Amino acid sequence: MQYQDIIHEYLQEHQQEMLAVLEKLISIPSVMADPAKHAPFGIELARALQEMMKICQDYGFQTEMIQDCVGSADLDNKTPKLGILSHLDVVPAGEGWTHEPYCLTYEPESDKLYGRGTSDDKAPAVASLFAMKAIKDLKIPLKHGVRLIFGTNEENGSEDLACYMQNRTLPPMVFTPDGDYPVINIEKGMIRLRISAKFTDDKSQILLLQAGEVINAVPVKATAIVKNISEKEILKFTKLFPEIKFIISEKNKTLRIIAQGKSAHASTPEQGHNALTALINLLAKVVHTGEQAECMKKLAFYYPYGEINGESLGISASDEISGKLTLVCSLMRMSETDIEVYNDIRFPICCKGKNIIKIIQDKLAPMKCEAVICDEPHHTDENSEFVQTLLKIYEHVTGLKGECLAIGGGTYVHHIEGGVAFGATFPEIDVHMHGADEFIKLEHFMLDAEMMALAITELCGA
Repeated sequence: MQYQDIIHEYLQEHQQEMLAVLEKLISIPSVMADPAKHAPFGIELARALQEMMKICQDYGFQTEMIQDCVGSADLDNKTPKLGILSHLDVVPAGEGWTHEPYCLTYEPESDKLYGRGTSDDKAPAVASLFAMKAIKDLKIPLKHGVRLIFGTNEENGSEDLACYMQNRTLPPMVFTPDGDYPVINIEKGMIRLRISAKFTDDKSQILLLQAGEVINAVPVKATAIVKNISEKEILKFTKLFPEIKFIISEKNKTLRIIAQGKSAHASTPEQGHNALTALINLLAKVVHTGEQAECMKKLAFYYPYGEINGESLGISASDEISGKLTLVCSLMRMSETDIEVYNDIRFPICCKGKNIIKIIQDKLAPMKCEAVICDEPHHTDENSEFVQTLLKIYEHVTGLKGECLAIGGGTYVHHIEGGVAFGATFPEIDVHMHGADEFIKLEHFMLDAEMMALAITELCGA
């Protein structure tokens, strides 16, 4: 890697400039909002994209905006062989910050840069910009072109990327610095399944049941209001769920039952305790009348508390490459007249999503199953020159082992054939992504730019 030394020196000399650009972007609260003219995902997101495009123009890159939702910057007139895909949208700041979320704050003692978007994904976007600027200013010869792509809707469905792919052709090699190092080349498939039914009789004992806040998390809380059931009868069964805390109160001849568990991301359900499946299985033992009772017994049978692999539904699967299928019963709303349940399923590359849905529909009939999302797994060959080059760069720069990762979540390249995630989170570093006090280490910020610059020289060099 003949250009590493001069690239490293260049980036160190331009560190303050890099931080100034990052500070400018962090100051823009680019959270998705109502659309406006020339701002399909909100005014602040349009402002962030326009700011990045202006910076790219000032540095002499050739820029283009696609329908005001995604921008690109080319190094020169050469046809791009490599695309680096990052995004400028962020999740809401939320609560619990000890630093201003929309102000870049550096803490020298820990070498941390704080601010919403520092790790996801504004710092990696700036790192990609200066990686390309280093190549340009140092006049490093390239045989092929490079394109930076900046999106604005990764956090809320990636409509920006879909728009780009409908209007432009992506380079043959694409990586996103919006995942983990070393390289993510496998992403499980995802099904988000809506299950529903209506009750036609008047024998309901459950007046209300609700649980979960989002579909992609193990629900930490589930609440039911029931009638014609004694507290004593309920308490007989709570011991079957030792990890769950139950709170029972009486009002107007009804009982309120609250189940409290432990939340976890749907891609790692083994880290949580599902309050909803605990409450379903509890109620199945004490609700005895009508269609509701039959429904609860069926759900309890197919979603036993503690099971996360879909075995009872007959969809359990695993392979050596991408791991095991996981299933989370994550949301539920139930009244005296109807029920709606949502599942989050992550499945390995040995499975097909439509087959999984059919199996579940056959088991749960006459309840209706409808796929809200059904994304097949993403797999890029780890032995490809592209992936092996990125792994070699990671090992060379960091001294750490380069290996491919398979994940249960999805990255920005899930729908891009041959795409991978290359960084930007280093192993065993909790950067508080999507949480309070999100950060990136300054050292890692600089290493991101260096490795991306080397990726350009190695993949597109003369």
